[in-house]
Amino acid sequence: MFEQVLDTIAIICVFLAALLSVAAGIGLLRFTDALSRLHAATKPQIFGLLLMITAIALEERSFATLIALVPVFVFQSLTAPVAAHMVGRAAYRAGQIDEDTLVIDELGPAIESAQRAERESGS
Repeated sequence: MFEQVLDTIAIICVFLAALLSVAAGIGLLRFTDALSRLHAATKPQIFGLLLMITAIALEERSFATLIALVPVFVFQSLTAPVAAHMVGRAAYRAGQIDEDTLVIDELGPAIESAQRAERESGS
């Protein structure tokens, strides 16, 4: 009975991860600018990965499998947001964003200040 409960939870986790993947795909197709697309791609990725790792751990029921899956989650949790941040900065600098949807532009003044300091030091 306990094994059936674990299998059911694993199936639910896989189903929810698949729903997150579909939501991310729809967001990538529907959103208009790079920042919105990055949000749609990275948020479901980490949570979907966590759900998949949970499903695999529940299905395998092995401590060794869990130990092997933990670094996968840790490295993805560290690298995916950093990569999205760098892509977002590059998109901002390239003008690939919809400025009408920005509520607060925190990067613009920082870039202007850095460019001003660079011009002053280069003169």
